[in-house]
Amino acid sequence: MSPGVRYERRGAVGVITVDNPPVNALSRAVRQGLIDGLMQGLGDEAAKALVVIGAGRTFIAGADIKEFGKPLEPPDLNRVIAGLESAAKPTIAAIHGTALGGGLEVALGCHYRIALASAQVGLPEVKLGILPGAGGTQRLPRLIGAKAALDMITTGDFVRAPKAKELGIVDAIVEGDLLEGALRFAEEAVRSGTSGRRLRERDEKLAELRGNPAFFAEYRAAIKKRARGQESPLRSVDAVEAAVNLPFEQGLKREREIFEELITSTQSRALIHAFFAEREAMNIPDIPAETPVRAVKRAAVIGAGTMGGGIAMNFANAGIPVAVVETAPEALERGLGVVRNNYAATVAKGRLDQAAMDKRMGLITGTLDLAAAVKDADIVVEAVFEEMAIKKELFARLDKLAKRGAVLATNTSSLDVNVIAAQTARPQDVIGTHFFSPANVMRLVEVVRGAKTGKDVVATAMRLGKSLGKVPALVGVCDGFVGNRMLFQYAREAEFLLEEGALPWQIDKALQDWGLAMGPFAMSDMAGNDVSWRIRKQHAATRPNDRRYSHLADQICEMGRYGQKASAGWYRYEKGSRTPLPDPEIERLILAESKRLGLERKPIADDEIVKRTIYALVNEGAKLLEEGIALRPSDIDVIYLAGYGFPAWRGGPMFYADTVGLDKVDADVRRFHETHGYFWRPAPLLERLARDGKRFADLNPGKG
Repeated sequence: MSPGVRYERRGAVGVITVDNPPVNALSRAVRQGLIDGLMQGLGDEAAKALVVIGAGRTFIAGADIKEFGKPLEPPDLNRVIAGLESAAKPTIAAIHGTALGGGLEVALGCHYRIALASAQVGLPEVKLGILPGAGGTQRLPRLIGAKAALDMITTGDFVRAPKAKELGIVDAIVEGDLLEGALRFAEEAVRSGTSGRRLRERDEKLAELRGNPAFFAEYRAAIKKRARGQESPLRSVDAVEAAVNLPFEQGLKREREIFEELITSTQSRALIHAFFAEREAMNIPDIPAETPVRAVKRAAVIGAGTMGGGIAMNFANAGIPVAVVETAPEALERGLGVVRNNYAATVAKGRLDQAAMDKRMGLITGTLDLAAAVKDADIVVEAVFEEMAIKKELFARLDKLAKRGAVLATNTSSLDVNVIAAQTARPQDVIGTHFFSPANVMRLVEVVRGAKTGKDVVATAMRLGKSLGKVPALVGVCDGFVGNRMLFQYAREAEFLLEEGALPWQIDKALQDWGLAMGPFAMSDMAGNDVSWRIRKQHAATRPNDRRYSHLADQICEMGRYGQKASAGWYRYEKGSRTPLPDPEIERLILAESKRLGLERKPIADDEIVKRTIYALVNEGAKLLEEGIALRPSDIDVIYLAGYGFPAWRGGPMFYADTVGLDKVDADVRRFHETHGYFWRPAPLLERLARDGKRFADLNPGKG
């Protein structure tokens, strides 16, 4: 037997156990081991049925990431699955943890599937820009119907075992020990004499859509709206349509053809880059993996506003007791009410049960007593107004109140962490933890390393971010750190484009059509236009007078148009609605500002809008790399993918620039510099890489 798989017989049942920690990935050795185990089981006359089960914490969680991007060595997974499916003895997949991608395809090759109630199944390949390549698009529709299969395959979403049983993916839910349940199920299958149900031979669930191209056309149209430019969901529809209309072997061949086209596509490379970049972000060159971290068993959050409440929810979700501090009873009660309503909404959607909500709310304690809240806290996260004077005063107090060894974290989105740390006698304990709003939803947290932040504090913050379910990325101290400093350039260009001839809804649509989750003006309305206005006012005194500055964003704030919360911003909003609606008042404001500036408005093509905004991100990202504020280009990509709605299938701004070609990006940046002046000074790093025929990826470890 190959390493990673073992065979044994339990009574009249042969048990093939995949034991390839940590997630039983389908490495070459495991694929070979499954074939060897199957052959051994089929040759074991005493074994009347065969169970495939995973050791450790999961069934089979999918492909081996070590093999990504490399030619796969035989045996092919299709051979493994075909062997299970054609076996003369009943084959049963016993699922716990997850059966994902190739793992679910293995289970679909078995004649039966049983699972613990806590298990999940899914075909998430679309999230890597591909589709299931070992029969998943052919067998799943035969099992549950084309519509239900498409919903799973085109989203990549996981399905919990009870729902999987309802759909027909799972034959039985097992209570108690999974192996014992699998043995009982197998013995009953043998006793009943039920013939193995080979999915390749079934097509009754396909009949209703056979010869019905209208259904697939409508499904594609819906995906085009949802996926906005992503190829793999649309190609998955092609594969499922082949399952409906072609014989099994021909459909399998069509699936493989589409898979081969996708696996070499730019989009797949981008999504695989994003997958590895997120993992690489945890590796800090000067902080070894074995660096001791501080235990975080109790937390305190200062501020019960939208951000503070969301941060508190993260701790409670991770099972960490957290005290939320406010200065007034009304503000505290309002903040805790928002937290309670957020949880209640999740319960109403069926994503959380009432008992879990009650447990999490029980971990959150509201208080007006700062000293009592922080005295036993292992980490204190400040989430007060984004004003330096307030933060300085608070950290001076925390220095006296917090216990020795506590991590003192600021949630500032742009202010100097070193200045904040200097208010304490322990700057080594101070770090930035810039959560993104809404903090209970957004995945990104920028971990901001101050000049004197201790290595163990950095390691603690990074590890804590992961335990809170976040994507942590380490950045250095500068105005706006990485994400918001780049965003400033992006927003600036968007506003200049308004003055020159565009309107907010044209710009937002152009960038959404390009793939962004939301355009700059709708995003600003959602976040609150007053947030960035407050920051701009703080920097007004240092703003050079000889450089162009758009007053439009300030003007709409002066009108009280703070965004969705005010039912008016760059857009107008109907009462109770978050749908942005174009507003003639804003159009009049923009036209008047263009006239005041003496600018002749001209039509601006969508392609120019994309270049002006996205290349502004790229150029600033290159400057951040050269300054050492960002560790590597892939970290910048992670920040924009996890925090700013950048389309994952474009890989992030730096990866995207590589796909365009840095010579072309550099040429456009130079053109913009000549036309639009100061802000478009080409980053020296961009110029150098373009001149030398290199990519940003060449700066990543392993040249990702």
